[in-house]
Amino acid sequence: MSDSAKPNPLIEILITLIIPSAILMKMSGDESLGAVNALLLALSFPLFWGVREFIVRRKLNLFAALGLVSILLTGGIGLLQLDTQWLAIKEAAIPGLIGVAVLVSAHTRYPLVQVLLYTPALMNVELIQRSLDERGNRQAFENSLKNATHMLGGSFFFSSVMNYFLATWIVTSPSGSAAFNEELGRLTLMSYPVIAVPSMLIMMAIMYYLTRAIRTLAGLKLTEAIKQ
Repeated sequence: MSDSAKPNPLIEILITLIIPSAILMKMSGDESLGAVNALLLALSFPLFWGVREFIVRRKLNLFAALGLVSILLTGGIGLLQLDTQWLAIKEAAIPGLIGVAVLVSAHTRYPLVQVLLYTPALMNVELIQRSLDERGNRQAFENSLKNATHMLGGSFFFSSVMNYFLATWIVTSPSGSAAFNEELGRLTLMSYPVIAVPSMLIMMAIMYYLTRAIRTLAGLKLTEAIKQ
């Protein structure tokens, strides 16, 4: 894939987070677009981005697919004017289901950490495997991968709990109303620093644990293990 096809993180945050939140908070009043039209317009931005990514990359990404499902469910809750409790359940269910999938993967041949982090795209897997075999530590390292996968699953369960409490705390107005849209916009904005940042720190801790295991079991320095 060429560099031009790789997503720009700033553009992605702008399209999927900032613009939809601004539309929901500023354009939901009757004097502007109205609650329904503002909700549809706000949801169209991340929906468009998800479809675009699928077309550009020519493959379905599990996390992107779950994001699209989440967007459609949010739109359905708002348009059908369902109880806001369903929004909180939806916010918790998505990362919760991912967490379950991660834990299940820990007991298969391919723990999810191996797919996400211990991959030839990021690490010199062939060198690491050879060094592990020379030291007789292959099984010990596979156990480390399982432990890291459990840690990753825990990060998604953390997000699930935080999503639920954040949604019940912020979104209290009836769905389908302008106030609901405004609260949904605030929820979208606040979820990034409150949930994404701690989850990123947990991911960094998992990466540190994995590289420490490589240094201990394979005898490789970080610069040797990670692709430059």
